[in-house]
Amino acid sequence: MLNLILTIIQVLCGLAVIAVVMLQSGKSAGLSGAIAGGADTFLSKNKAKSLDAKLAKMTKWVAILWIIITLVLSLI
Repeated sequence: MLNLILTIIQVLCGLAVIAVVMLQSGKSAGLSGAIAGGADTFLSKNKAKSLDAKLAKMTKWVAILWIIITLVLSLI
């Protein structure tokens, strides 16, 4: 029973990681990101409060949870 519950949680975490990664914007915003590269330093002051920063944190924690559950499932 525990194996089934952990497998379901693992699948949900995997889907969550995929969704959160797909929601993040790319590091280079195409040609406009290459041309306006100097604006990144000015705009990076509020980067910690942006949606991309929150999505990056969420990606990290959900991926860590997925790895832990995978390790636990391999030991069961």
